[in-house]
Amino acid sequence: MLIGLSIRDVVLIESLDLAIGPGLTALTGETGAGKSIILDALGLATGARADAGLVRRGAAGHASATAIFALAPDHPAFAYLDDKGLDYARDEDLVLRRQLSPDGRSRAFVNDQATSVGVLKDLGGLLLEVHGQHETVGLLDPRTHRTLLDAYGQVSIGAVSSAWSGWRAARETAAELKALSDRAAAETEELTLRLSELDRLDPRDGEEAALADERALLGSAEKALADIASAQDALGGDNLSGKLASAFRALERARDRAASAGAPADGPAMTRLAAACEAVDRALVEAQEAVAAIDAAAESFEFEPDRLEKTEERLFALRGMARKLNVLVEDLPATRADFAARLQAIETSGEALVAAEAEADAAREAYLYAAGALSAERRAAGDRLAKAVEAELGPLKLEKARFRVGLDTLDEDKAGPTGLDRIAFEISTNPGAPFGPMEAIASGGELARFALALKAALAGKGGGPQPLMIFDEVDQGVGGAVADAVGLRLKRLASNAQVLVVTHSAQVAARGDAHWRISKSGDDTSTRTKVEPLSPAEREEEIARMLSGAEVTEAARAAARALIG
Repeated sequence: MLIGLSIRDVVLIESLDLAIGPGLTALTGETGAGKSIILDALGLATGARADAGLVRRGAAGHASATAIFALAPDHPAFAYLDDKGLDYARDEDLVLRRQLSPDGRSRAFVNDQATSVGVLKDLGGLLLEVHGQHETVGLLDPRTHRTLLDAYGQVSIGAVSSAWSGWRAARETAAELKALSDRAAAETEELTLRLSELDRLDPRDGEEAALADERALLGSAEKALADIASAQDALGGDNLSGKLASAFRALERARDRAASAGAPADGPAMTRLAAACEAVDRALVEAQEAVAAIDAAAESFEFEPDRLEKTEERLFALRGMARKLNVLVEDLPATRADFAARLQAIETSGEALVAAEAEADAAREAYLYAAGALSAERRAAGDRLAKAVEAELGPLKLEKARFRVGLDTLDEDKAGPTGLDRIAFEISTNPGAPFGPMEAIASGGELARFALALKAALAGKGGGPQPLMIFDEVDQGVGGAVADAVGLRLKRLASNAQVLVVTHSAQVAARGDAHWRISKSGDDTSTRTKVEPLSPAEREEEIARMLSGAEVTEAARAAARALIG
């Protein structure tokens, strides 16, 4: 629902802030007072085409219009904002604003976020409908007619949508298998070759890491053996032990000779010879232990002479295959399994393709049956809607006109989840005249009254939140009972929606829940348009003026009170 409209420097309006309520709001005033400026400003805020002529002459800056909407949390406008990446809060108002410069350039904002005029226009299409002397947007757009007809006839597209999903999935499966079959010969040869290479290589999970660790260990072991060999060479193997043994024997002989010569056993010579023998004996034992320890260390690093070479060859083979297949080494086992599965699929693709094509044919038949049933429901709903609309046309002085719902069956290549129907509302304005699109045939006030008749027939069956409906001089060229019929239908629409009507008819204005009077004043240098919400007494006076003209009579006031009821 539109709850506020702020206008700055638009045509004859310098500054205006309007609070707008639910139900039917009537806008009245003398011809030329500027009633259309309100609609121009609302159009500016909702993305309508605009030119520099809307900027008020003498304005210091740009013209601007701001429309504030209070929407239900499930309103489709929020899904659109999501798609465009614009911020909003479902429990806060939606604010659309547009600025227009004197050079014709404009800027658009949604909740104070800069955006394009196209976004404002798209949102406007979700938020309001305009039906007037020169344009009708929203309701008469053929793209909306299918949804309107389905809502009116309470037609469900669930079965068709489900059948469409099944048919589409079956067709995609068959197409994939057909493509696989077409590629089978060349792909089979390639897959067979690659799978044979992988079978010979036989890659295993985690093998690359294990081989890399083993290669590092073997490389370290080879260097360690070289160092141990150097230690063995430095000790001279058993040569050191032999030399120490010879030294020990020579010292023993020297001690024996000293004893034979009568050297005292506890004398310096014998004591020192004994110490030397003991030291050499200890060195001999340590040397033998050192040689044994070095030999034992060497034995612990022994490995097959070509083990490192074999490990490196295996690692290089795995990495080379991974590069060839453009995968990671760790993915080689999975790639091998995938190749095997694809070969198996190719081998069985012939049977699978036949089965898939049969399933696609069955899904197609199911879809066509569901779409046919849906078309029949729509035709029946279209007949009912045509009768309902034509029942509304007579009271609106369109008794010679005819209305129908055109339904054409599309080719299968244009099938979709909503069926095979192209739906368009069509009219014939005179007996014998061909049917055609509403906007192409109806003109002036007829166009707005056709829209009113259609909305009246669809009332309460819109299938979702009702947009703001704007009727601009829908009562053009009619009066008396016809104007009363127009007012009655606008009032009926406003019972569950918000409606604005620009009118010259007292019968229409009297049906309003709110009434604004639009007037123009000024001097030789400037002119201003003023919009005044009317009190009950002021409203009665305004309707009396509309009935009597320049001089308001008591009879006109009495008639006004009677109309207001």
